[in-house]
Amino acid sequence: MSRLPHRRWTRLCQGLGAAGVGLLLASAFTPLPTVLGRALGGDSPQLEPAEAIVVLGTELRPDGTLTNTSLRRTIHGILLFRQGLAPILVFLGPPRAGGRRAEAEVRAELARELGVAREAVLTDAQAWTTREEAERVWALLGPRSLRRILLVTEAQHIPRARAVFERAGFTVLAAPADGLGIIGPDPEARLRLMRDVLEEWLARLYYRAAGYL
Repeated sequence: MSRLPHRRWTRLCQGLGAAGVGLLLASAFTPLPTVLGRALGGDSPQLEPAEAIVVLGTELRPDGTLTNTSLRRTIHGILLFRQGLAPILVFLGPPRAGGRRAEAEVRAELARELGVAREAVLTDAQAWTTREEAERVWALLGPRSLRRILLVTEAQHIPRARAVFERAGFTVLAAPADGLGIIGPDPEARLRLMRDVLEEWLARLYYRAAGYL
């Protein structure tokens, strides 16, 4: 009798291990990440005139340069600005842990190099979560009576970010910087997408439980 719980535990561990390997293989070599990404939902682009373009933060590389995701969001925001869709461009993003430069500052520097006037760019490097970003952007734009914003982030992040920013007082137009969970046949890219999708699912569950949505 004393061996029965041990056997059950062993079988459970073996089952979990097999499931983990199966999920890894399915994530790398099947369309599963794309399917789950689409299941997250996402708002269609609403590229209309607004009062500000808000580019949400993500992260910097260890050397202080923008990651692919951060660069994609940044360039998308700059292109929207160059199209004349809003007169103000807001970049968010804190420093990497132990780093000297903030993501928002690196983005603003790139925007200036690409011809965006310094006075058209606002930055904030204090927010670490989507909820904090909404609060910080309200502190920047609220006193200027700017309410209608184009929100730049990934498509799967748009629904949660939109809800948080609307709750802060903004009218939000979706400006996703990518397709909705669409990705090529590269296994490494699929694994990155699966990681992002799982993180977004967990974030939504937490935000709902905490009453932020």
